[in-house]
Amino acid sequence: MIDLFSQLLTDYTLRTVALGAATLGIVGGGLGSYAVLRGQSLLGDAISHAALPGVALAFLITGSKAPLPLMLGAAFTGVLATLIIIGVTNTTRVPYDSALALMLSVFFGVGLVLLTYLQQHAGAAQAGLDSFLFGQAAALVEQDVVTMAVLGGVALLVMLLFWKEFKILAFDPAFGRSLGFPIRALDVALTTLLVIAIVIGLQTVGVVLMSAIIVAPAAAARQWTDQLGAMVALAAVFGAVSGISGAFVSGTTANLPTGPTIVLCMGSIVVVSLVIAPNRGLFWMWWNQRRTSQRLRRERVLCYLYTLARKHEHPKYAHEAATLDALVSGSTRTTYVLRQLAEAGFVSRTEKGKWHLTDMGIEEAHRLAKSRNLISDFPPTEDERSTD
Repeated sequence: MIDLFSQLLTDYTLRTVALGAATLGIVGGGLGSYAVLRGQSLLGDAISHAALPGVALAFLITGSKAPLPLMLGAAFTGVLATLIIIGVTNTTRVPYDSALALMLSVFFGVGLVLLTYLQQHAGAAQAGLDSFLFGQAAALVEQDVVTMAVLGGVALLVMLLFWKEFKILAFDPAFGRSLGFPIRALDVALTTLLVIAIVIGLQTVGVVLMSAIIVAPAAAARQWTDQLGAMVALAAVFGAVSGISGAFVSGTTANLPTGPTIVLCMGSIVVVSLVIAPNRGLFWMWWNQRRTSQRLRRERVLCYLYTLARKHEHPKYAHEAATLDALVSGSTRTTYVLRQLAEAGFVSRTEKGKWHLTDMGIEEAHRLAKSRNLISDFPPTEDERSTD
């Protein structure tokens, strides 16, 4: 850890890339939470591909490879593609996913055509524009990071200012419309913020991998919480950690691209979240299912023992474990379950190896059998009459 902080402080390239990746992770994770909650995860993929022709057009118009003009061009075509998607979905029978795929393909194709044209006619001046396909984080400079931080900060500030409105839009737009909120305008505004988050990351990870920056941190954060505020904060933290980790691993390993490494770090966080996140993690789901299965098995054995005892009109009538094995679907774990019940004080074993209910077991079994309507077929025993 000491070496890590030392390199981050002293190595200009590593520090710049790490700051840029962290900024991208924070903005992409925070704003991507809304895309994930609204079921629009693929919208980020469509916008990132649609931003490519904007980069080429900005270079054609300005002749500059400065980050701000290229980002503005990418934002223009990204917003344009989004408006076309919304318009096509609202005015035609084309479904949302088909409109996404159509705009992604068309705009990306236009972008590739423009890049090919620039390669043939712009000479050496266009060198580096093709890095927007897969990203080139190592080429980041302080000016790029400052531009990313300013644009991303503005996007996050707008998100916080319209927190209540965007929250209603994400969870119940119909209710918001009934309250008089301009849902369509809010939808466009939130999508515009998502466009900003995407365009500031094109130089770092490229149009191909940018959708992972939007989706992965939010998907991981969703596993840990049910609160929107906590989800946005966690997604931002996961994005920042992934960006710094990916930048460090790439910077300390020869010939390892930064963008894909950042995405792999995010993927690792998603996998860990899917496995160990409380309540939703696969491990905890398995553990809860196992505990529930064991509890149901104990209750079933207790109810069978109680039902058998009632047939003999004595709640403490003892039975062989083999009898219970035959009743519990031929289970060979009945003896183990009986030992668990004995440790809990519900059953006891006789000298002949038979099992019977204790007073506490009778009370618990009576409660279970009554809740499962198992005692209606049998008259109450003398002990139960006295208890009642």
